[in-house]
Amino acid sequence: MDGWVGAWTGGRAAVHVGNVADFNEQFFASGMDAAQRARRLRQAHHYACLATCYSPEPALLVLPAEVGPEWTDWLARELEWGPVEVHGGVAPERTVARALAERPSLAARIAALGRPVVTWGRTAAQGEGPELAAVHRYESKAAAHDLFVELAPDHPGVVVPRQERPGGRGRAARRLTARAARGLTTVLKSPHGVGGYGTVVVEPADLFAAGGGRALLRRLVRSELLPAQGGLLLEEHVDPGPAARLRDLTYDALVGPDGAVHPVGAGDMHVAGTRYQGVTVGPDAVPRGAAGTARRFALAVGERLAAEGYRGWYDVDFVTDRRRRLAPTEINLRLTGPAVAFMLRARLDQVRGPGHLVRTLDAMPLGARLAPGALHDHLDRLRPRCARLDVTLLPLIPTAGHDPEPAVGLALAGPSTEALDAAQALLTAAHHGLAGMFEALR
Repeated sequence: MDGWVGAWTGGRAAVHVGNVADFNEQFFASGMDAAQRARRLRQAHHYACLATCYSPEPALLVLPAEVGPEWTDWLARELEWGPVEVHGGVAPERTVARALAERPSLAARIAALGRPVVTWGRTAAQGEGPELAAVHRYESKAAAHDLFVELAPDHPGVVVPRQERPGGRGRAARRLTARAARGLTTVLKSPHGVGGYGTVVVEPADLFAAGGGRALLRRLVRSELLPAQGGLLLEEHVDPGPAARLRDLTYDALVGPDGAVHPVGAGDMHVAGTRYQGVTVGPDAVPRGAAGTARRFALAVGERLAAEGYRGWYDVDFVTDRRRRLAPTEINLRLTGPAVAFMLRARLDQVRGPGHLVRTLDAMPLGARLAPGALHDHLDRLRPRCARLDVTLLPLIPTAGHDPEPAVGLALAGPSTEALDAAQALLTAAHHGLAGMFEALR
């Protein structure tokens, strides 16, 4: 058995609880209005559909959004799962912890199974203690940066971007303006944020077009790219140079129940601006030199997390500079989008043989809004076309197809990056083509 799989669930089918909203709620900025809070919860509930793959094999799923059985049946068929008990739609407008508190029979059912229980991340509902304290400490991009600065001297090939911590938003605006006047691009960060929220790359031209630092901050708050209150961090922008082969990468690992740190792997992340879109993992997805550097540094981070009482999944994210050095940017003390890709790869390698590359595409835009049945039919028509490219199509997030900006989350598994690229291009064209199909019906 792969070492990290044994440390994660003992190789057993597990209970998966999609508590993304619960985890994120811990870090909501004060002053968030009810409408923005509702939007954040809805987005988190879409992302919680990834709970199908919180381990290589589920026994029971708890999903906040309603998901039809055809979706989990599709995954079970391709991944050769045993029977999966699905409890969907438990918390469409609230957190999962609150929903479970009102469903004692479901909580009792989970306990009666006697299986490992895997969640997106640690919250107070699972008990206070050193693990939760470590989450609250190192999910901060300021505390993570301090740890990076401490560890980096022992890790050739790692360089930590400089970070400033202005004493207030007025001073942050002045520092942004001063940096822009020197022609410097700045990465503006809220201390806490997920999926790119709370992180903005500020080019000098953006700041001056907005009318200065204060005006830019007001615009970013109105656009819900930054929280309305709280401190801000100003970080040096790392320039990857032209035509960078590898820009954003991650290294995933976990701290087992005994405190031992288990490496999982490196992934090539797909990031649009500052927003995470997906990842590719598997053989040679990340060049060996970069993967080795990332592994050594991430494991050193894990040793520190373990010493402070953390147990569970984590990753360290990096960007690359012009000299191909790795610049660490944040620690995620929870499951991650890349974690799902590693779970899928482990399961496929187990049931079909080794060598899979897996690419997740968390929010592929659709050209039209589709009800669940129509979305399933659309993807089912694409499944054999992907298979002809030797690529397996796996639906992961099927609940956002009828949103104002419709999207679907998918995974692709195949033998090479070329095969994955071809399948992704096929899917992109087919999704875009939905717009034309509906135009023809008018």
